[in-house]
Amino acid sequence: MENPKEEKFKKQAEMLSNKAIKRYKHLKKKFKKQNIDVFRLYDWDIPEIRAAVDWYKGHIVIAEYMRKQSDPIWLPIMAKALSEKFGIDESLVHMKERRVGFLDGKRYEKLDDSDEKLVVSERDLKFKVNLNDYVDTGLFSDHRDTRQMVRELVKDKDFLNLYCYTGSFTCYAAKGGAKSTVSVDRSLTAISWVKENLELNQIPEDNHTLYRVPTYEFLDKAKKKGQKFDIAVVDPPSFSTSKDSRDGFDISKDHAELLLKVIALMRKGGLIFFSTNHQDFDPRMSTLRVKDFDEITSKTIPEDYINKRKKIHRCWKIQV
Repeated sequence: MENPKEEKFKKQAEMLSNKAIKRYKHLKKKFKKQNIDVFRLYDWDIPEIRAAVDWYKGHIVIAEYMRKQSDPIWLPIMAKALSEKFGIDESLVHMKERRVGFLDGKRYEKLDDSDEKLVVSERDLKFKVNLNDYVDTGLFSDHRDTRQMVRELVKDKDFLNLYCYTGSFTCYAAKGGAKSTVSVDRSLTAISWVKENLELNQIPEDNHTLYRVPTYEFLDKAKKKGQKFDIAVVDPPSFSTSKDSRDGFDISKDHAELLLKVIALMRKGGLIFFSTNHQDFDPRMSTLRVKDFDEITSKTIPEDYINKRKKIHRCWKIQV
């Protein structure tokens, strides 16, 4: 006989899988027309079902928002229900555990060594994702509309991508006709992944420079060299405990200092797109000597990420 806890979890799994399949049916035609393979199906819409569910071209990624009382049997029960509801093999449902705060800053911590990458489309671009080895898959789909904004503004401009991760913004900028791009990340894994994504989109390496270096080190050296940019994307992790980043980085305390260093590299009239997914972020933009700054969050969150409980990210356009 099933224990009451398992029975309760199975009821939750039925609710979750019903909600996810309904959302999938609502979104799939629209995104197929746009050639978008990755989109969100569920994000903690039901208070007791603390998870996010994403569609990746025939695969599903389910991430549980962990807390002290999380039960190890809960996530596999949800995953099994999703595989049954969508009619896909259980091996195509990938389970993740998301932790908040400093623990969530471990963007590159390996969970597995499969090294399997799936190629997914986003409009006329392609990106490699890894659904097994890291908490994050290699593509932040919530920024697909921000990427398109950058693409439409970047023609004949010099573009800087800080904390570039796997380089999706860089690929959009290159396809948008950027005169040059510079992509910066401290992780060798990330920089190697950027190279793969550039090759996948048939973007030659000429004028597209990759730096594996801590952000602050790059910013200081670029200032000394007199490097200048017209458009920059700055999307740091909320926290970083890396030794590379001095005594660690906390976006709440350090964003103004970071942005001042970026502003020093911008040409007059240049644009900075600054974003964070920190849920309690309190911006201190008024200290920046800039022409204008405008929160554009509502324009950058796609339909599948609109959520009553929280904003998946916040985003500002800063004009120097």
